[in-house]
Amino acid sequence: MSRKFGYYLVFFGILFIAFYFALTRMIPGYGKTELPVLSYVHPFSFRNQEGRLITEKDVAGKVYVAEYFFTTCKGICPKMNTNMKDVFREHKDDPSFLILSHTVDPETDSVARMKRYADSLGADPKTWWFLTGRKDSLYAIARNSYLLDDPQNNKMDINDQFIHTQFFALVDKEGRVRKIYDGLKKNELSDMNADINKLLKEEATGPRFANSIFNNNP
Repeated sequence: MSRKFGYYLVFFGILFIAFYFALTRMIPGYGKTELPVLSYVHPFSFRNQEGRLITEKDVAGKVYVAEYFFTTCKGICPKMNTNMKDVFREHKDDPSFLILSHTVDPETDSVARMKRYADSLGADPKTWWFLTGRKDSLYAIARNSYLLDDPQNNKMDINDQFIHTQFFALVDKEGRVRKIYDGLKKNELSDMNADINKLLKEEATGPRFANSIFNNNP
C-alpha cells in the first residue's frame, strides 16, 4: 500500500508541475508577478520641461516612477530628487524606463521654470520628465491614479489644496501602479530599483489604462 501511495504521489506531483508549466506558457505573467496591482493610471495630459505635451500614450509600454514636488521647496523635495537622481543613473540607459516628476505648484512652476530645475539636476529630457499643467488635473491623478494622497482631499476647494508627499509610485508597462515607496528611505529605494528591474523584464500584453473601453479600474 505504501509503494502504491508513493506512485500516486509522484504521478500527481508530475501532473501538478506540468499543469503549472502550461499555465506559465499560456498566460503571460502567470506565476511571475510578485508585486500586486494597486490601481490603474487614468488618462492625463501635461507639458514637460521641453514644452512637449505628454499623455498616457507616451508612457504605454514603459516602466516609470511618478513623484510630486515643487521647485521652490526647501524641505523634502531636494532630498527626494537627489535620491531620484540615483534612480535615474541606475536605469537611464534603458529605453523602457522613465521618471515623471509632477509639480504640485503649477502657478509657480511654468514650463520654463521646470526646464531650469531639470537642467540643474542634469536630467535627460528623453528619460526624466518634469510635468506641469492644471492644478486640479495634477492633483486628481496623484490621488486617484498614483495613490500618493487621500482622494477625499479632492472635496476641498482646489485653491485650498496642497499636496506635499515624499512617496514615489512605481508603474508597469500596462499603466498599473504596482507599489508605493518612501522617497527618503535608502532601503526602500534599493527595493524600488530591484522592482524596476523585475518590471522591465515583464512582457506587456497591451496598454490597460483606466477609463478605456477595454478595462475598468479595479
